[in-house]
Amino acid sequence: MTTSGFSAFALEPFPEVRPGDDLSGAIGDVLTRTGTELRDGDIVVVASKAVSVAEKRYVDLAGVTPGPEALDLAARTGKPAPIVQLILDHSTEHFLATERGPVIARHTLGYQLTSAGIDRAGSDGAWLLPEDPDASARALRDALTHVTGARVAVVIADSDGRADRRGATVVSIGAAGIAPLRVTEHDGKRQEETLTDLVAAAAGIILGQRGRGAPVAVLRGLAYEPGDQGVTSMLHHRP
Repeated sequence: MTTSGFSAFALEPFPEVRPGDDLSGAIGDVLTRTGTELRDGDIVVVASKAVSVAEKRYVDLAGVTPGPEALDLAARTGKPAPIVQLILDHSTEHFLATERGPVIARHTLGYQLTSAGIDRAGSDGAWLLPEDPDASARALRDALTHVTGARVAVVIADSDGRADRRGATVVSIGAAGIAPLRVTEHDGKRQEETLTDLVAAAAGIILGQRGRGAPVAVLRGLAYEPGDQGVTSMLHHRP
């Protein structure tokens, strides 16, 4: 399936997501308030932090005791030792992109992410990734279909850095209703593409960064195969 063009827009203004919030309900409220309707085939892209907050994935750093490895890594990178300990607790391996970081870690869920996807929450806490991002995407997809009547796909996107360059990009960590891999063929050559990462990156151009407050975007007109395999299905190292 090919795409010759698509549109993307943020759902805003979006209310601040609080622990325990119903994301589908919040999205539905914004759609109603702005006079926007979801259409069949739309892809709703949600920032992973919004999902983590709604799912109460908060950790109080006062309850985290750094071990010797975390203390050493904190001294080398300048990261708070409790944050480093969380990275170690939620990853199977890690390395430093430079002598001072960032820390690139393979999360226990199988994703390779900067800081194992740990997101600072002020000076006292941190947000962990959703416990099962693919399951979170399926639940949100089902709820949105029920609320809006539109057959949509959902992609959960997370900011991520690369070991070979400065800056951050956006990748997918959960998906529902869209096959995560797209196969293209030309001149007898076959290529698998991580379609949900392309979707996440496209949405990342407009998703909220550093306080913008737009944690949900919609991509419209993009061709894709429906599927519930999830992002986990394309990982080399699955949990």
